[in-house]
Formats: sequence, structure tokens, C-alpha cells
Amino acid sequence: MIEEQLGRCVASWYPGATGVTGAAKLSGGASQETWTFDIVHPSGNVGAILRRAPPGYGASPGRAAGLDAEATLMQLAHDAGLPSPRVMHVLKPADELGRGFIMQRIEGETIARKILRDEQFARARPILARQLGRVIAGIHGLAPAKLPKLREMSATKEIADLEREYRSFDWPRPVFELALRWLRERDPGPSQQVTLVHGDFRHGNLIIGADGVRAVLDWELAHVGDPMEDLGWICVNSWRFGEIDKPVGGFGTREELFAGYEEAGRTVNPDRVMFWEVMGTLRWGIMCCGMMQRFRQGPDHSMERAMIGRRSSETEIDLLRLLAPRGKA
Repeated sequence: MIEEQLGRCVASWYPGATGVTGAAKLSGGASQETWTFDIVHPSGNVGAILRRAPPGYGASPGRAAGLDAEATLMQLAHDAGLPSPRVMHVLKPADELGRGFIMQRIEGETIARKILRDEQFARARPILARQLGRVIAGIHGLAPAKLPKLREMSATKEIADLEREYRSFDWPRPVFELALRWLRERDPGPSQQVTLVHGDFRHGNLIIGADGVRAVLDWELAHVGDPMEDLGWICVNSWRFGEIDKPVGGFGTREELFAGYEEAGRTVNPDRVMFWEVMGTLRWGIMCCGMMQRFRQGPDHSMERAMIGRRSSETEIDLLRLLAPRGKA
């Protein structure tokens, strides 16, 4: 049925399109879905991706930018020459597909295990950290006046939000308590630079090819805030997938990441980056706890949620490694 709906939609804005084929669901949460399909055209099929909230679903959760904002941000990034898919169409009520957008499909890999192990990415791995530094700098340099309305975040607000969520579980974890105290005591205050922040710049949201990074995906958590947050998040140990001696995604060093960022004309504050790396590690740990709570209490007792929930213990080890050498915690 979705192929018929997509076919009617595509025909309304893609000149010469005769339908769609190969529609397949890639992922789907409680309120959002991602589909891949080909637009059938006399000059050759065109690969596309549908990202949508189906009809009947309301507004995005509080931390989410919303699908309309995601589409705007991806197109801004594309127009600025950053590795981002071209947004082909923003859904309208007449399309009867819900809220969302259709974008160009970019070929490549998102699975970290393959990117870090497979021979086809051997030439890309040594250059990725520097490349990603330049890409993050480009995201942070997007003109504020062109951005959609986004939530504003600061270190102080993030600490408060994380503590509120953690307390709601009623599941005491001494290492999380230690991390919260460390963060409160070292809150760097408002950033002198406030920019667009991607919010989830890591494996899984990056399409990688043999030549390096090809696209940045999933702008769902985009917001306005401290640009050092993105640099700290990609260094969180959970995104290294066992390659713990290579802080940037398991393939590079912080120095390479920072060099790429500064080559693009921006400045790194390493102390703030480390602060956000600790914050990101705690954030992921609390997110894992949330998954476990939903597994225990919700109607969907999926093994995936339980497995992610168990990873909260890994973040405790990561936090101790980060905090112990710094004495005061």
C-alpha cells in the first residue's frame, strides 16, 4: 500500500516519474519510520529515502527538533557543501503519508563494526577523524539566521535534565551520583560561542564510504548550544566499539579531530570538550537505564531494549576511567 501512496506523492513533484518500486522499511520506532525505495523514471531509477511520522501521530518528543526542522537543517547543510543528502520533498497533507520528508539516498555504510574492521574502509579509517572535524566545523558555521526554531541548551540545563531523568528511575547508581557531582562542580557556564549543535554526531548517523564520510544523518536532537558538545559526544567510549585507544569513533585521535576542526577556521577548547565527553558518557548511561525501565514496565519487552539497558554498566566503567585521574571528584 505504501508504494501506491509514494507513487502518487512522487508523481506530483518529480517530473516524468511513473511510480516507485522496492519500498522497504529500514527502521521504525513508536512514532517515526524510515523507508528506502526507488523512484521509477524513464532516464533511470533514482534512490530515495522516506523519513516520516505516519498519520495519527502527534508532535515530536520534547528533545526532538521535529521532522520539518530536520528537513530544513539537512538542506541547509547540503547547500553549504557539507556531506548531507539533498531533501527532495517535504510531505504535505495531500500526500496522505503523515509528516516527514523524502531525501536522496546516499550509498555507503553506517554499521560501526564494518567501518572499523572491513578491508573496504581501510583507506578511509586514517583520514576520518580529520574529515569529521571539518564537517562538525561546517555544521557549527551554518548561519544562525537561516536555522529553524530549535531548543536552546546549556551545560547547566543539561545537568539538571539528566539528574531529573536519573532520579525518576528510583534506581540508585553510585557512579552516576559521582558523575553528576563532578559535572556540577565543573560546570563551565555559558559558552562564549553559541552555534547549531547536531546533538547526535556518531557512528550510526554517519554514512561512510571507501573515500570517507559521505553523509550526516539524523538531526533529530539538533539544538542551539555549546559547539564543544558535538566534539565531546563523538569521543564517548561507547562509540569506539572496542577500539578504546582511538577516542574518535574507534578510528582516530582527538588531535586529528581538533586539527580538522581548526583547519576549517574554528577554535577548540579541549577542557570544554572533556567536560562534554563526561556529560555524554553519563547521558548514554542514563539513556540505557531508560531502555531497561521501558523493558521492565512497558508492553514491549523486546530483547533489544534489555540488551541496550545492560550497557549502562559499561558507562559506569567509562565514567570511572574519565573521573579518577582528575582527582577532585
